[in-house]
Amino acid sequence: MGAVAVVGRPGGRQRLNDLAGGGGDVLKHSDGAWLRAAGGAEGMCTHLAPVKSELETSHEGLLAGTGGLTAPAELGAVRESWTRRFEAARGECRALAGKLRDVARAQGETDESVRSAFGHVASAGRDEAR
Repeated sequence: MGAVAVVGRPGGRQRLNDLAGGGGDVLKHSDGAWLRAAGGAEGMCTHLAPVKSELETSHEGLLAGTGGLTAPAELGAVRESWTRRFEAARGECRALAGKLRDVARAQGETDESVRSAFGHVASAGRDEAR
């Protein structure tokens, strides 16, 4: 999750023009948590990447010499089921990482929009102080 902090005058009253940079207080979002979460999702995707080939390797030669047993066929179905699940998890991780990065980017854009929107408030406050 992102963090919001208002840094400035201890015990002082906060004013709108302070948030626009007209005073000592600054409103900031931190994208660090969002980017760390995106990196974690990407790391999980990377970690799951070799699973399909590892499952295939572990099942090589399993059917040889089993004759009419049904267990190998059932194991193959289970392996395919797990392969689908791991691939779905990798897809979810990729999608989640992108969405988390989008949130961090959007927060930065919102901060700029708010800063710009309050710019005229800061200017008006400075003009009134004169």
